[in-house]
Amino acid sequence: MLNYLNTPMAKIESMDATVAPETEKPCALGIVLSGGGVRGVAHIGVLRALLKHGVQPDCVAGVSAGAIVGALYAAGNSPAEMLRFFQTVNPLSFANFTFSKPGFMDTNKLIPLLGEFLPKNSFESLPRKLQVVATDVLSGQPVIFDSGELIRPVLASAAVPMVYSPTEINGHWYCDGGVADNFPADLLTDKCARIIGVHVSPLRDVKIEDLSNSLSVLERAMDIGMFLQARAKFPLCDLLIQPDGVDGFGMFDKKHVKEVEEVGYQAAIARMPEILALAGGEEEEVASGG
Repeated sequence: MLNYLNTPMAKIESMDATVAPETEKPCALGIVLSGGGVRGVAHIGVLRALLKHGVQPDCVAGVSAGAIVGALYAAGNSPAEMLRFFQTVNPLSFANFTFSKPGFMDTNKLIPLLGEFLPKNSFESLPRKLQVVATDVLSGQPVIFDSGELIRPVLASAAVPMVYSPTEINGHWYCDGGVADNFPADLLTDKCARIIGVHVSPLRDVKIEDLSNSLSVLERAMDIGMFLQARAKFPLCDLLIQPDGVDGFGMFDKKHVKEVEEVGYQAAIARMPEILALAGGEEEEVASGG
């Protein structure tokens, strides 16, 4: 776990020192998965298209819904299995309701549900490298999780304020990582030779009548802040996918999960020639394509 905003830069010992050659980056291809609630299911569609064409990112940086999809992918779940998680698990079920915590839903009650898909529950057990971002509620800092226990950091990253209770990890309390960093592309720049970004939280057009109450204005303000912060990191990616039409689905729209997945799939298929050129892959189906 690393709080990357507070990490000191290495001290420069000498201005005359010879510049060392760039070291080889350990991951050939990385993928960044943004937050976006149920719209994050579009990430599964993108991954389905990539895997179908033999493109397999070996490093993942995810936040919020992107952290959940990223963890499922990094653990080796097929796109069909990832989709099944979102189709069968209802995080807004009354069984998860709480009266004693700051949030309508108790995030801890989701641990066994996600555990069915992540049975080993550790970053070290993952076949692919994963980093997820959560927000420290007290300090306001984004925090990276990349080692140790897996499930609680992933759920913390997706704990939308007011809806889900903050998650306690080692004496610290965390909520949705998208609050502080909804597109953590910078986590991969030193690790990956090439980076694909998938952003599923577009700033949709609204009318003044859409902002009819205080909550809608607050949500709009948060959307603006997160989008502008994410857009500043788009240039860090070698290729950016922003699925058209994903803004037509609500953050908690459980009724259209398969449609959201298909939007992501079609968005990636439309960019496949660029993706294959970037990844150096060939158009061949792989068994994990789902």
